[in-house]
Amino acid sequence: MTTLIKKLADIQKKLNAPKGQTNTFGGYKYRSCEDILMAVKPLLGDMAITINDEMVLVGDRVYVKATATVTDGETSISTSAFAREAVSKKGMDDAQVTGSTSSYARKYALNGLLLIDDNKDADHGDNSEPQRDFAKELKQAKSEKNLKDIFAAAWKSTSDQSTKGNYKELYDARLIEFTTEMTGQA
Repeated sequence: MTTLIKKLADIQKKLNAPKGQTNTFGGYKYRSCEDILMAVKPLLGDMAITINDEMVLVGDRVYVKATATVTDGETSISTSAFAREAVSKKGMDDAQVTGSTSSYARKYALNGLLLIDDNKDADHGDNSEPQRDFAKELKQAKSEKNLKDIFAAAWKSTSDQSTKGNYKELYDARLIEFTTEMTGQA
């Protein structure tokens, strides 16, 4: 197994998988599972990577367990990641929800296998700028455009899903206020 570990370590050192996708709603860059696979394929040499999914029921929720495996034909190393299926997602049928969840789980299984970190830590960049109070800014937005700009910055500022959910609730509430004001409804 030592040879495989050395080869994998070499790939981990050389791999450059830039964030080539842009979320136009949130205004942030990200990398997809496909981006990672395109970047790693030229580095594999005589090795292969496979990714498999397994549906796992936990309580009443379905999770996709993705396992990424690298092998040299004799030995292998694997990592797994889980992603929970949404009960529903606007504009998607059930198969699309499962596919989206699978892609997410596969991306994070590859991240673990290839040592890709999608999170920014406290040492990243210049932290001398004071923290913005996005919740306060969203509540005090002066126009719908101002609200959208603040929300985009707030969304981009965190990877914490709970915080994003809070920002989305504030955004939705204020958007209703602006819409009501424009239509003259009470």
